Amino acid sequence: MRSSERLVVAVASAGVTWPHENWPPPDDPYVDRVLHVPPPYHGLAETTADVVVLHCEDPAVSFPGLLDLLRTRSVPAVVVSPRRDTAAVVEVFQAGAGYLVEGDHCPEMMSSAMVAATVGHTYLSPSACDALREGARRMTASDETMERLRAMLSPREQQIMELLSTGLGAQQIGQRLRLSEKTVRNNLSNIYAKLDARSGTDAVLRWLGATPVLRT
Repeated sequence: MRSSERLVVAVASAGVTWPHENWPPPDDPYVDRVLHVPPPYHGLAETTADVVVLHCEDPAVSFPGLLDLLRTRSVPAVVVSPRRDTAAVVEVFQAGAGYLVEGDHCPEMMSSAMVAATVGHTYLSPSACDALREGARRMTASDETMERLRAMLSPREQQIMELLSTGLGAQQIGQRLRLSEKTVRNNLSNIYAKLDARSGTDAVLRWLGATPVLRT
């Protein structure tokens, strides 16, 4: 892949130490370079970055303002934070952003999260995924409703949704199931239609029972 085809990432840092100082490495296949944007992040309006990373102590304080800036640019976002509680993760996830818990991911996972964001997938680190599932468990729909939801999908589609809900992207799901990435994306399109989901985020929340399925 040529350098010009790799991603430019803007890091909106709220003054805390960046967890991967040497990221991305020169030979990273996905990320070309990182632009650091200090608070109050007005520089984001002038960048041509493909993805924005918000690194902050508390997303509840920093994330809403970042969202306001990004709404005019339609740039995907990923949050990196030490908070791993359900409330923080669910709020970010419902806004369509990925979530990496500090200390719960490696530089390679960072790069994967950047790629996932550019194709509309909300990437979660393992403990962020656990927090989302815990939140869904508290809000979960009735067993009968969940059975109806699962019956709407084929066995293969159910496999894909289980993997999608763990934070995997289309390429990783394809590797797990020995399917091409194109086949996985075609299946995801069918799943979204069946669940009346607007995005991968919407589909996962419905799959976990955290939001209702509009059409039954």
